[in-house]
Amino acid sequence: MKIAQKLIALLILIAPVLIWGQDATPTPEAAPAPPLDKGDTAWMIVASTFVFFMIPGLALFYGGIVRSKNVLSTMMHSFVAILVLTIQWTVFGYSFAFSGDNPFYGNFDLFLLNGITDETLEGTIPKYIHFLFQGMFALITPALISGAIAERVKLSGYIVFILAWSTLVYDPVAHWVWSADGWLFKKTALDFAGGTVVHLISGIAGLAAAIVLGKRKGEGAALIAPNNLTYTLIGAGFLWFGWFGFNAGSGLAANGQAARAFVVTLVAPATAGAIWLLIEYLHTKKATALGAASGIVAGLVVITPAAGFVDATGALIMGALVSPICYGAILLKGKLGYDDSLDAFGIHGVGGAIGAILTGVFALAQYIPEGVTRGDQIIVQVISVVATGAYSIVVSLILVFIIEKTIGFRISEEKEIAGLDSEIHGEKGYII
Repeated sequence: MKIAQKLIALLILIAPVLIWGQDATPTPEAAPAPPLDKGDTAWMIVASTFVFFMIPGLALFYGGIVRSKNVLSTMMHSFVAILVLTIQWTVFGYSFAFSGDNPFYGNFDLFLLNGITDETLEGTIPKYIHFLFQGMFALITPALISGAIAERVKLSGYIVFILAWSTLVYDPVAHWVWSADGWLFKKTALDFAGGTVVHLISGIAGLAAAIVLGKRKGEGAALIAPNNLTYTLIGAGFLWFGWFGFNAGSGLAANGQAARAFVVTLVAPATAGAIWLLIEYLHTKKATALGAASGIVAGLVVITPAAGFVDATGALIMGALVSPICYGAILLKGKLGYDDSLDAFGIHGVGGAIGAILTGVFALAQYIPEGVTRGDQIIVQVISVVATGAYSIVVSLILVFIIEKTIGFRISEEKEIAGLDSEIHGEKGYII
């Protein structure tokens, strides 16, 4: 009898498990954070170095196109950006771009890299590497603007402008598009490596500055004759080399997507460069070195937002489409009357916008978010172009106007005619 009572008591205790245990849903546990991956870390250190190498490449690219009396001044715009914006990015720029949960701007949580240690990870890489890689983007983007206003600006005005512009335009837009809490990120805007964040907003800013500051002093062929196209070709090669890290590193991992991004970063600019030379020959009966360099850069720009999302076929088509559009945009500046000195808007602004929209067209199906049609994605891409472009041009116009009316942005006519190298730096690019 006692044994029977014990069995009944045991059945009473285990009955709920027998009846409901099969259907019980265990409390889900948060997935463990991925550990540090040495392969990803090594690749991202290399990719960061690649992107840094683009900045002296940009200096050579721009420096070769201007007149010889302004070659040092033009190249200094790229190097000064490294000096000034490294400090800005370290103190608060990185925090503004990648901290907080506000959809429009970051906060001071990462001020002076507060809270980041050797063990702090961003995905599978150290947070420090994420700071470095994204920092290279933050350095080169304002330097791109200098191409639109080369040969006529004061160094002090330029420094104030890039500091204010990076804080008020670049950092917020990077937050919109690349931060998990950014409003365009949540809208599923696709921008793998900076079609809108880097190229569109810098090209638009260059256009705004060129309009406010007016044309350079000089006439005809003397105004536009490059001083050293050898520099420009070498600079284009350095840019292309660095762009492999720019695009293939933007997935923050050493994997198949990075490999495909590397491939399309070869295919698109090669196609764009070839098409540019063809168009130029049909138009002028010449196929120039400057045209080849311009086409290569246009192809690099157009593939940037799509690099991790498209295949080689998409890259070929995008490279073929961007050259006639950017070529036409450069021709148009003469008719509209603005002086975009080195075609920063014609290549980076226009190419970045085209690339962002075409990303929605050619992105592989697996990168279109679930529940979103391709048509919807294209609309989102257009929204991202309009929003970032409009924001950049409005803020840029205001900044240029304020700087010009206070400390002065444009150099005096006498100093511009004499040349910025001697007047600003007390040096000459060439002593022959």
